[in-house]
Amino acid sequence: MAKEVAISKRAKINEAQKIMLVGVFGASLVIGAALVLVIYFIRYIAFNSKVIGEKDAAIVTYSNAIADSGTCKKPKGKTYTTEELKQCSPNDIEAEEVAGTLRYNVLVDMASNLNLESVARDSLSVCVNSENGEKYTYAEINEKYDNATNSEERSYYLGMLKLCSALRVIPDALPTVNNEEALMASLNKIFIVSQWEPESLSPSGNGGSTDIAGLYAMPLNLSIDAQIDTTLRVLNNIEKSIREFSITNAAIEWSGELDGADQLTLTAQATAYYADPVEYNEIQKTVYANNKKKGKTAK
Repeated sequence: MAKEVAISKRAKINEAQKIMLVGVFGASLVIGAALVLVIYFIRYIAFNSKVIGEKDAAIVTYSNAIADSGTCKKPKGKTYTTEELKQCSPNDIEAEEVAGTLRYNVLVDMASNLNLESVARDSLSVCVNSENGEKYTYAEINEKYDNATNSEERSYYLGMLKLCSALRVIPDALPTVNNEEALMASLNKIFIVSQWEPESLSPSGNGGSTDIAGLYAMPLNLSIDAQIDTTLRVLNNIEKSIREFSITNAAIEWSGELDGADQLTLTAQATAYYADPVEYNEIQKTVYANNKKKGKTAK
């Protein structure tokens, strides 16, 4: 009888141990799964926080770029709201309303510079007042721009400011394309002003890159055979040109008298330049969940 009781107790103890082991194992599984989920969600939250942080930084960068350019008035807060961007109309904004921006510096400070305006383009018909036959001044065009009644008129007079004011000097001085015809036209204009007509005029090659990134050379040959004062006048006008003509090699020779005046012959190799256009580059940044192990990304 006692032996049967002992066997029964031992069986119950074994059963209880089995139940306990199963319970411990189940609890371990639950705790392990919970820990895995907790770690996953912590990493998920951290990753999304990084993405949100980068998006916020991108929004700030975009807002600063818009504000600095003068495209829109400065935002009321740190960044532009969707409503502020919808209401922004660049052609309806006065330059004085965005003082200190790129737009203000270009349209007010640079475009009205009398020294630059003195060499602004004057050969376009749109720049000439049909009533008196004289070229529009910056003040006249700017007044028309300010008094425009709609976006179309403002856009038109803004185009006039670009073509007929000192702003035209910028692309004339350093163009963004390898335009040999424009280069020859620039030189021909200098020769006309110098009252000298060359026998021939042509570029000397395709050019190429320079030591400065984004700047390219346009080589040309220059030959002047004229009276001394004419040759010097041509050289002085080339020096005064708003466009850079770098003379790399030159040979000067006195060639005697012709028609009672001394002749001076100049043969030179010169270089003009053009540059890559300046663009606003949009940068795409990849955010990694783990900087060491390149995992999932968000753009």
